[in-house]
Amino acid sequence: MIKQEHFILTGAAGKVISGDLTFDDALEIKGTILFIHGFKGFKDWGAHNLMASYFAQQGYRYIKFNLSHSGVTQQQPNDVTDLQAFAENTVSKELADVQTVINYISHTYTSNQLYLIGHSRGGGLAILTAANDPRISKVVTWSAIADFSSLWKPEQEEEWKKTGKIFVENARTKEKMPLNISLLEDFKEHEDEYNLLNAAKKVAIPWLILHGDEDVNVQFSVAQQLAQAQVNAQLQKIEGANHVYGASHPYTEPSLPPQLKEVYEKTLAFLT
Repeated sequence: MIKQEHFILTGAAGKVISGDLTFDDALEIKGTILFIHGFKGFKDWGAHNLMASYFAQQGYRYIKFNLSHSGVTQQQPNDVTDLQAFAENTVSKELADVQTVINYISHTYTSNQLYLIGHSRGGGLAILTAANDPRISKVVTWSAIADFSSLWKPEQEEEWKKTGKIFVENARTKEKMPLNISLLEDFKEHEDEYNLLNAAKKVAIPWLILHGDEDVNVQFSVAQQLAQAQVNAQLQKIEGANHVYGASHPYTEPSLPPQLKEVYEKTLAFLT
C-alpha cells in the first residue's frame, strides 16, 4: 500500500522545511529519491504528488520538501503566500536546506542508494550538490538552469542596487513577487563557487539531463550547454514538451500528462 509520511526540519535562518516521503510498504526499498523543486515552485505543485506515487509503486522511497524560503507555509501549502520569506531567499540558503534534508535522510534511513532529482532552479541545486556530496549515487535534472543569474535580467541589477528590491511575476496568479538585494549579493559573493557549468564539469556520478524542446522558460540550448560541460552526462530531449512537461497547478487528473510520464519513464530506466 502506498503511504505518505511527513516531517518538519529547521532550515536556513530558522525557517521551517516541511517535507514528505512516499513509499509502498509492501515493497522492498530499492533506493531513496530526493526531489528539489524550482523557483516559485513547491513540493505539492501540480503533479508532484502523483509523480511520487509512481516512483513509490516501483519500490523507491520518494522524498520532496519545501525549501525554507520558498514562500509556502504549512498553513497554505498550495501557494506562495509568505512573500517576505520569498524575498529573503538566496542560493546559499537553498543549498543549506538541501544539505539539511540529505543529513536527515542519511541519519533516518538505512543506507540505500540516494538519488537526486532537481527541476529548473532545483536542477541547479542538484548539480552543485552532485558535484560536491559523495553521498549522492546518481543525479537527474529536469529543465535545469545553467546559471543562477538567468533568473533575473542583467538590466535589472542597477535598479536592484538602488532600491534594494526587484519584482518577478507569478505567471499563474499575475502577482508581483519581491526579491531582495540579498539574493544578488549572495550570488555575486559566491559567483565562482555557484558557477553551474564549472560544477557540471565536476559531476563524477551518472547524470541524466532531460529537457523539453519547447521550453520557453529555460531553452533546450541550456541543456546542451550542460551536456557539453560534462561529456559523460546523458542528454535526452522530450519532444514537444514545455518547462513543466504538460503539468499545471492545480493538477487533478488521475494519471501523469504524456510528456511528464515520458520524463518519469526515462528517469526510472536511468535509476534502475
